[in-house]
Amino acid sequence: MMNKVIISLGSNISPDHNIPSAILLLSLKHRLLDITKVEITDPIGIEDQSKFHNAALLVETWFSQDAFNTFLKEIEDTLLRDRSAPKFGPRTIDLDIVVWNGNIVDNDYYKRDFLKRHTDMLLNN
Repeated sequence: MMNKVIISLGSNISPDHNIPSAILLLSLKHRLLDITKVEITDPIGIEDQSKFHNAALLVETWFSQDAFNTFLKEIEDTLLRDRSAPKFGPRTIDLDIVVWNGNIVDNDYYKRDFLKRHTDMLLNN
């Protein structure tokens, strides 16, 4: 069964390189159906850092949710995400599953306006 997934992407370390790189790595194994425009947002939590570039992707995959999440973490590792950095600190790339087969699976959807906007754009297309 094919699964439809919405992924959030965020970066504030070399986002002009890391966001396209993450999209390319995703597209090598999964079908990209749609993408939102990148939106620049203020950091949350730790405010003394660069603004974040955020977008969302609609993807089709044969992977299970757990396998797909592992795949996303592998992309983050490939793009040198520092997992020892503070939770709300700077990052090369952040990839999270927001919607899995029409079900919201990330509570940040309810907390972050930009994430809700991006997700709703993809859900309504």
